[in-house]
Amino acid sequence: MAHLIYSLVLYILSPLVFLHLWLRGKKAPDYRKRWAERLAFYHSPIKRNTVVIHCASVGELMAASKLIHKLKEQYDITVTCNTPTGSAEIKKQFGESVQHLYLPLDFSGAITRFLAALKPKAIIILETELWPNLIIKAQQQHIPVCVINARLSEKSLKGYQRILPLSKNIMRSINLLAVHNQQDAERFLQLGIADNNTKVTGSIKFDIDVSDTIEDKITALKPQLANHEFIWIAGSTHPGEYEQVISAHLALLAQKPNALLIIAPRHPEQFNKVADYLRQNNISFSQRSKEAHTGQSVLLADTMGEMLVLFGASQCAFIGGSLIERGGHNPLEAAAFNIPIITGPSYTNFLHVYPQLISSNACICVDSSNALFDNLISLSNDPEKRKMLGENAYQILNANRGALKRTLTLIENEITHDTVTH
Repeated sequence: MAHLIYSLVLYILSPLVFLHLWLRGKKAPDYRKRWAERLAFYHSPIKRNTVVIHCASVGELMAASKLIHKLKEQYDITVTCNTPTGSAEIKKQFGESVQHLYLPLDFSGAITRFLAALKPKAIIILETELWPNLIIKAQQQHIPVCVINARLSEKSLKGYQRILPLSKNIMRSINLLAVHNQQDAERFLQLGIADNNTKVTGSIKFDIDVSDTIEDKITALKPQLANHEFIWIAGSTHPGEYEQVISAHLALLAQKPNALLIIAPRHPEQFNKVADYLRQNNISFSQRSKEAHTGQSVLLADTMGEMLVLFGASQCAFIGGSLIERGGHNPLEAAAFNIPIITGPSYTNFLHVYPQLISSNACICVDSSNALFDNLISLSNDPEKRKMLGENAYQILNANRGALKRTLTLIENEITHDTVTH
């Protein structure tokens, strides 16, 4: 009954769903495209019997990239996402080696068409994209559903408990739940997931390898930045935050005129807004997408998929989404390059990472633009402190590796078991 009510409510709200997509299209026009695909109407033939891997957007895709590469050695793969930026990154990373589609909106009819068109071998969902119709209908058709790299905060648990009958229906339909830690497992168990379907694997985000290609790009970029005495990066910044970051950099420039800020907005629709803000404040900057850097005060990273390269060229990293109430972003890519990490106080999206980094003297937490500046000037003057913080961060990254291998084994067992039993 709960599932039926959910489906009816979603249909009633459908005009608002499409209005939301249309309004998002004001900033990112690609949201106004491919609507037929979002309803699982396909104009060209669809490859069947693939393993479907759903990555909501760029963050999930970057976490799953290595997993996808490993799985496509054995299976045909379809990678789905919800956003135009995710779609662009899938095409950039994988080209024609995987089938790419938008995941349909979770309308009952759209999901029925999607499953009928693809006949998936299995569905793998990154983190907690728990769409009820997708998961329940897949289970009804004996398609294994694996939710991997899963996490569940206390706040999210309370939200799911408010709709407990539907949550229990979702949990009963999941074949494999691979979670970050025991606390996450216990929260999911409260929602009704079967104990024998729940495995603690750790986070695959710790399994970062810096490829030769990335190293080559870092080597190519570094000569452009060689004249700067101190280079710091603000990665994945948001509106309301990039202004604070730039203010801290202006204060830093007053004491370190040759310092460089590499600023990488989280979303492409912010690239031009940050550029306009820099112009309005008469700050010299170059744009990564348009020109070689020639000594300006700021390098605007208006490209996608280059965070590892930019972290590798920096001496210190501030991780965005944390000076505003956003919940923070992934600090582990910075940790892979042995550089000190700074975060704001909002990091609830990474509670399996930040407390460990902070308690191990591998990350500094600041609560304002002034505090950010204070720590930047301190780090810029103290190479030994930078080295110590960076090495501590790398040690934590290294100690937590292995989730990818564990997760792959569990997925392969699930697919193999389903093939044998059906």
